[in-house]
Amino acid sequence: MLFNTPQFFLFLLVTLALFYALPKAARKPLLLLASYFFYMSWNWRFAPLLLTLTAIDYTAARWIEAADAIARRKTLLVVSLAANLAFLAFFKYFNFLAANFAALVGRPENAFGLQIVLPLGISFHTFQSISYLIDVYRRRQAAIRNVVDYALFISFFPQLVAGPIVRAHEFFADLYAWHAPTGEELNRGALLVIFGLAKKMAIADPFSLLADRYFGNLAAHPGALPAWSGVLAFAVQIYFDFSGYTDMAIGMALLFGFHFPVNFRRPYLAAGIADFWRRWHISLSLWLRDYLYIPLGGNRKGRLRTYANLMITMLLGGLWHGANWKFMVWGGYHGTLLAAERAVGRAIPRVITFVLVSIGWVFFRAATLRESISIIARMFHGPRGTVLWPRWQIDLILILLVLAMLEEKWQWFERIVRAPAWAYGAAMAVLLLGLELIGLTDVAVPFIYFQF
Repeated sequence: MLFNTPQFFLFLLVTLALFYALPKAARKPLLLLASYFFYMSWNWRFAPLLLTLTAIDYTAARWIEAADAIARRKTLLVVSLAANLAFLAFFKYFNFLAANFAALVGRPENAFGLQIVLPLGISFHTFQSISYLIDVYRRRQAAIRNVVDYALFISFFPQLVAGPIVRAHEFFADLYAWHAPTGEELNRGALLVIFGLAKKMAIADPFSLLADRYFGNLAAHPGALPAWSGVLAFAVQIYFDFSGYTDMAIGMALLFGFHFPVNFRRPYLAAGIADFWRRWHISLSLWLRDYLYIPLGGNRKGRLRTYANLMITMLLGGLWHGANWKFMVWGGYHGTLLAAERAVGRAIPRVITFVLVSIGWVFFRAATLRESISIIARMFHGPRGTVLWPRWQIDLILILLVLAMLEEKWQWFERIVRAPAWAYGAAMAVLLLGLELIGLTDVAVPFIYFQF
């Protein structure tokens, strides 16, 4: 079930109704059953995999906590992390490694490949499990005693597929001290759900058609302006697609009384690449900082080591996104920009930051590395060509830019949440009208990050 389908909203409404109708003791089992139903609606065959990983990590955390000797705790941690990464490596990276090995020995690309289907959301719930295990090892998180509670933490359906990556202490603080959401929280949750849906269907999806039109047939659109049109269309698509999903996830969680962390904070207004990563996919950025960059040494071991740690972190962050060299190049590109920015000692201006980020999206969206290089060359050389954007999309982006700048300064979204009923209702009506007028309602376009 996609978030942007009537079937999902029927599922959500039924789950909400049952959650508040049932006694407290039945609510956690209900959410767990609903989450597994949601997961199995995609592919029921992967439910045993999710159960297996849940059982491994639940048991491993209990053992890690009980172990007194540091060496034993470390061994248990390494074994449990290896189990998680082995599952992730097999399903996500086996064919990538097999294809590269085949190339090395002069065999066809698929000579050693397997017919592997990537389990939905495996990158997200694996990182969530890893952070929990490491926090238990560090004595920052108590091992969870109730297996239903832990299974719900891993599988909770609003964020199971594409995040945000929720830390254990955040989730269990809500679970164990649960209280019914206030009226303001319900208002915020409902508005976030509709706001996220509008981002996806009224902005991301129409721009996806333009991006697909360009990237799907480069030969038909020669010149710099078509290249910039396609690249910027994808920049718009990926932001509104992913932030739309996470807005919906945060809003749905809030309707159930859970408080998920903010995952986007107007990243295209960032001043510098480091600032961009403080605003883009925040839960992943913080995860990479806390569980990779800082353990590598962070910026504590000299300038050159800091640059190396930034590069390693971003290369692995790129690889996390997909089993393809283009994602590694994308990660290395951002690692290089972060190191250069740190070496210069000051942030890059906002417009230049956006241009640099947009250039990076070429590696993310293009089918191959060779195609990426060709597109970037077109962006800066060759014939001019014509702009592919229709006038209404240009006008829409200008309006959205103004709204983003106003939100940056005055936080109008929070003002709407706390506004009188007529103003709140008017905002909802505007969002629904936008869905009706420009939203793609005839086809449910999958969210981009579902593939990761």
